Amino acid sequence: MRQDDGLELARARYGLFAVLASNLAIAGVAVVGVWRLDGDKAVIVGVLTAAFTAVSSMTTAYLGIKAVSNTARAIALGTNRGQAPAETPAPPTP
Repeated sequence: MRQDDGLELARARYGLFAVLASNLAIAGVAVVGVWRLDGDKAVIVGVLTAAFTAVSSMTTAYLGIKAVSNTARAIALGTNRGQAPAETPAPPTP
């Protein structure tokens, strides 16, 4: 395991932790907001819709950025998982 692999593991771990913590915070605020509204259904639907949109946007952004980062890293390092390295053609003989 290279040092870069440890760094990527730490980035992934703490990035996922940040997303989970923010999702929990959004959900907590939504629950408190619904609890404090005392049954006003129209506003409750708005609060829950906004919370769902925020959570899904945050999670999708994290997963998209992580996927692009992994792809860019693999291209930069020249590693392709599951594929045999392409053979270089022999130079033509005169």
